[in-house]
Amino acid sequence: MSLAPDCLQESHPCQGQHPLHPGQAALGRAAAIFRALGDEHRLHLLFLLSQGEHCVSELASETGDDISTVSQRLKVLKNETLVTGERRGKHIYYRLRDAHITELVNNALAHASE
Repeated sequence: MSLAPDCLQESHPCQGQHPLHPGQAALGRAAAIFRALGDEHRLHLLFLLSQGEHCVSELASETGDDISTVSQRLKVLKNETLVTGERRGKHIYYRLRDAHITELVNNALAHASE
Protein backbone atom coordinates (compact mmCIF):
# COMPACT_ATOMS: atom_id res chain seq x y z
CA MET A 1 0.00 0.00 0.00
CA SER A 2 1.44 3.36 -0.97
CA LEU A 3 0.70 6.63 0.73
CA ALA A 4 -1.08 9.44 -1.05
CA PRO A 5 1.22 12.37 -1.94
CA ASP A 6 -0.29 14.47 0.86
CA CYS A 7 0.77 11.83 3.39
CA LEU A 8 4.42 12.38 2.49
CA GLN A 9 4.37 15.91 3.87
CA GLU A 10 5.72 16.29 7.41
CA SER A 11 2.70 18.34 8.51
CA HIS A 12 0.18 15.71 7.39
CA PRO A 13 -1.71 14.06 10.30
CA CYS A 14 -0.75 10.53 9.27
CA GLN A 15 2.97 11.21 9.70
CA GLY A 16 4.54 9.69 12.79
CA GLN A 17 3.24 6.80 14.78
CA HIS A 18 -0.50 6.29 15.09
CA PRO A 19 -1.51 6.73 18.77
CA LEU A 20 -3.05 3.26 18.83
CA HIS A 21 -0.22 1.61 16.89
CA PRO A 22 0.94 -1.49 18.77
CA GLY A 23 4.50 -1.68 19.94
CA GLN A 24 6.99 -4.22 18.64
CA ALA A 25 6.40 -6.50 21.64
CA ALA A 26 2.64 -6.58 21.01
CA LEU A 27 3.18 -7.35 17.32
CA GLY A 28 5.52 -10.21 18.22
CA ARG A 29 3.08 -11.56 20.77
CA ALA A 30 0.16 -11.39 18.32
CA ALA A 31 2.23 -13.21 15.68
CA ALA A 32 3.00 -15.98 18.19
CA ILE A 33 -0.71 -16.30 19.00
CA PHE A 34 -1.58 -16.58 15.32
CA ARG A 35 1.12 -19.24 14.85
CA ALA A 36 -0.48 -21.27 17.65
CA LEU A 37 -3.91 -20.76 16.09
CA GLY A 38 -2.53 -21.65 12.67
CA ASP A 39 -2.81 -25.41 13.22
CA GLU A 40 -6.28 -26.83 12.57
CA HIS A 41 -5.90 -29.44 15.34
CA ARG A 42 -5.03 -26.82 17.95
CA LEU A 43 -7.82 -24.60 16.63
CA HIS A 44 -10.22 -27.52 17.04
CA LEU A 45 -9.13 -27.87 20.68
CA LEU A 46 -9.73 -24.15 21.21
CA PHE A 47 -13.18 -24.48 19.68
CA LEU A 48 -14.01 -27.37 22.02
CA LEU A 49 -12.71 -25.39 24.98
CA SER A 50 -14.84 -22.41 23.92
CA GLN A 51 -17.81 -24.69 24.71
CA GLY A 52 -16.56 -25.26 28.27
CA GLU A 53 -13.69 -26.79 30.18
CA HIS A 54 -12.48 -30.29 29.36
CA CYS A 55 -9.82 -32.67 30.63
CA VAL A 56 -7.27 -34.18 28.24
CA SER A 57 -9.04 -37.53 28.03
CA GLU A 58 -12.33 -35.83 27.09
CA LEU A 59 -10.58 -33.82 24.39
CA ALA A 60 -8.83 -36.93 23.09
CA SER A 61 -12.15 -38.75 22.93
CA GLU A 62 -13.85 -35.87 21.08
CA THR A 63 -11.02 -35.43 18.56
CA GLY A 64 -10.12 -39.10 18.12
CA ASP A 65 -6.47 -38.34 18.89
CA ASP A 66 -4.11 -39.97 21.38
CA ILE A 67 -3.91 -38.39 24.82
CA SER A 68 -0.19 -37.70 24.31
CA THR A 69 -0.92 -35.86 21.04
CA VAL A 70 -3.63 -33.75 22.66
CA SER A 71 -1.31 -33.02 25.60
CA GLN A 72 1.40 -31.75 23.25
CA ARG A 73 -1.08 -29.50 21.45
CA LEU A 74 -2.35 -28.16 24.77
CA LYS A 75 1.23 -27.47 25.81
CA VAL A 76 1.68 -25.19 22.79
CA LEU A 77 -1.59 -23.40 23.57
CA LYS A 78 -0.66 -23.07 27.24
CA ASN A 79 2.80 -21.69 26.37
CA GLU A 80 1.08 -18.95 24.38
CA THR A 81 -1.26 -18.32 27.35
CA LEU A 82 -4.33 -19.19 25.28
CA VAL A 83 -5.48 -21.87 27.71
CA THR A 84 -5.09 -22.49 31.40
CA GLY A 85 -5.33 -25.70 33.36
CA GLU A 86 -6.50 -26.60 36.84
CA ARG A 87 -5.70 -29.91 38.49
CA ARG A 88 -8.59 -31.73 40.13
CA GLY A 89 -7.57 -35.10 41.46
CA LYS A 90 -5.95 -37.11 38.68
CA HIS A 91 -7.15 -34.82 35.90
CA ILE A 92 -6.21 -31.37 34.66
CA TYR A 93 -9.16 -29.43 33.33
CA TYR A 94 -8.38 -26.91 30.61
CA ARG A 95 -10.30 -23.81 29.64
CA LEU A 96 -9.70 -20.77 27.48
CA ARG A 97 -7.68 -18.10 29.21
CA ASP A 98 -10.18 -15.28 28.69
CA ALA A 99 -13.07 -13.94 26.63
CA HIS A 100 -10.69 -12.42 24.05
CA ILE A 101 -9.59 -15.90 23.01
CA THR A 102 -13.20 -17.07 22.77
CA GLU A 103 -14.03 -14.10 20.54
CA LEU A 104 -10.95 -14.65 18.39
CA VAL A 105 -11.77 -18.32 17.81
CA ASN A 106 -15.47 -17.69 17.19
CA ASN A 107 -14.77 -14.80 14.82
CA ALA A 108 -12.20 -16.77 12.85
CA LEU A 109 -14.54 -19.74 12.46
CA ALA A 110 -17.50 -17.51 11.57
CA HIS A 111 -15.42 -15.69 8.97
CA ALA A 112 -14.18 -18.99 7.50
CA SER A 113 -17.76 -20.26 7.30
CA GLU A 114 -19.05 -17.28 5.27
